[in-house]
Amino acid sequence: MPYDPPPELAGLSLSQIAEQVALRKLPPVETWTPETETESLMRIAADGTWYHDGGVIKRESMVRAFAGLLIKEDSGQHCLVTPYEKSRIEVEDAAFIAVDAVERDGSIAFRLNTDELVVAGPDHPIIARGDAERPALYLAVRRGCEARLNRSTYEQLAEIALAAGEDWQVTSGGATFSLLPA
Repeated sequence: MPYDPPPELAGLSLSQIAEQVALRKLPPVETWTPETETESLMRIAADGTWYHDGGVIKRESMVRAFAGLLIKEDSGQHCLVTPYEKSRIEVEDAAFIAVDAVERDGSIAFRLNTDELVVAGPDHPIIARGDAERPALYLAVRRGCEARLNRSTYEQLAEIALAAGEDWQVTSGGATFSLLPA
């Protein structure tokens, strides 16, 4: 079955983005209670590259499939969950990278490195971390996992904030987020 990525964000309205988000069907990992726990020998590097046993996972379809099984536990440990097994996975920074952003009708939508679309709001807050010297912006994605904004997406968000005023805040989905680390 061929993979059709969602259209580019720049050409979509907010309702079209919402439709694309609704089309993404994820497995119900929250309902699964696997009996076995293992080490996956997998790692997600800070740049979003996925590795297994030291080698890069080159098939993007495999990365997308694994990403749909990913959770972050309250302890901070990331895991891949199936009905039969929960496997720990090392994540250097964030599980995903936000690679594009667009503002539409009072909301900000992001494309992740896995082609997933996420609209920021109360359920998907934008989080500022770091300090004035090394600020970093993240987006809550799902199941405790986050996406770090890459440099160009950070710049897109900064432009949105500056267009709205000089307080370095953005509003999306009725929620307001500061882009300045606390």
